[in-house]
Amino acid sequence: MNKVIVNKEKCISCGACVGLVEEVFEFGEDDLAQVKENVDFENMDKNLEEEVKDAIEGCPTDAIEELETNVKDNI
Repeated sequence: MNKVIVNKEKCISCGACVGLVEEVFEFGEDDLAQVKENVDFENMDKNLEEEVKDAIEGCPTDAIEELETNVKDNI
């Protein structure tokens, strides 16, 4: 799976992603969702990958985005 990010300009802190995939998503100090540090998207378990995809599809504001390529740099 490619790297996933949360667009904080779109996030409304509904908690759907955090509740669905707490292994990947958390609330930051700004109370907005974010991807946890050190998530290994390249070697992610297939079941966890499906849960992340469900979170992407279930986000009410489309704030979660899977990048086109697996960007290693910090965004």
